[in-house]
Amino acid sequence: MLTIANPIYDSVFKFLMEDTRVARTILSALLKMDILEVRMRPHEYSNSQRDTLSMFRIDFGATIRNSDGSQQMILIEVQKTWLETETLRFRQYLGAQYQRKDNIIAECKEGYAMPMVAVYILGHKVGDIEEPVLYVQHEAYDYNENRVTKGLPNPFVDSLTHNSIIVQIPRLHGQINNRLDKVLSVFDQTLHAEESEHFLNYDDSPYGDDDELQPILHRLLMAAADADTRQDMNVEDEYYSIIEKRDTDIMIKDKQLAEKTVLLQQKDEQLSQKDEQLSQKDEQLSQKDEQLSQKDEQLSQKDEQLRRSVQLLLKAGLSIETIAEDMNMPIEHIQQLVQS
Repeated sequence: MLTIANPIYDSVFKFLMEDTRVARTILSALLKMDILEVRMRPHEYSNSQRDTLSMFRIDFGATIRNSDGSQQMILIEVQKTWLETETLRFRQYLGAQYQRKDNIIAECKEGYAMPMVAVYILGHKVGDIEEPVLYVQHEAYDYNENRVTKGLPNPFVDSLTHNSIIVQIPRLHGQINNRLDKVLSVFDQTLHAEESEHFLNYDDSPYGDDDELQPILHRLLMAAADADTRQDMNVEDEYYSIIEKRDTDIMIKDKQLAEKTVLLQQKDEQLSQKDEQLSQKDEQLSQKDEQLSQKDEQLSQKDEQLRRSVQLLLKAGLSIETIAEDMNMPIEHIQQLVQS
């Protein structure tokens, strides 16, 4: 049982991939290509200054042998992150690679770019995708969705598109089914030591005669023994603890904000209901006012009819007392009708 440094840490991963033999073994297994030579590109995009989220990046130039025996130069852009991050960060980095003039094939007068493969090594799961390694490869189709193969691959097309490989480290569970599983087994987080996540307890007995895996293990053993690398892992832990605390604070604030939003919505709903009730009462009062107005008008019309009737009876020679008696009304009311 070997105690090796955990390559999920940026410092360990960088130390691991700086060895060209190791980098060739890992990238060959990932790309399923015969890589003859690999070199780390001069401009390394690792996070020298920590930003809000960690994203470690390394550029590689690789010479591969195609199935027809020809050789070809390709770019391999490796991006690694511990935390879930927005895809915009990945896209921005790829956009920068498309703009780099040194990615253009020097001897090509048409200005074609070297084919590029993007490798994403993630310390988190991607939704419900269960495959630990996902290959996303572009295909060409005509209008009727028939696959186009004649004339492909083509340097013009390859200059504008790229394939991707997504590795979900949490999906690695120690099952070795192929060459890639064996290589990626050194990333299996279920092997981390109980006393520290800086180290993995790795059983190399099944791979003692593997000439390509042994350099990877040797490199990780060196990283585990290196004081500077161990210190860098401590720094990463401190950084991520700050990030975790910040994210926890944000989650708590978001939860509180969501609860306040719900309360405000409930209050708004209650106010809306009260406004509706008041509106209904106003409408009822308006209807009552209208009914009273109609009754007043009806009474006014009745008084006018009575007044005319009284005047006609007075002209006919009847006295007010007689009219009041005949109409069964108080004399005072008859007098008011006469005076109005």
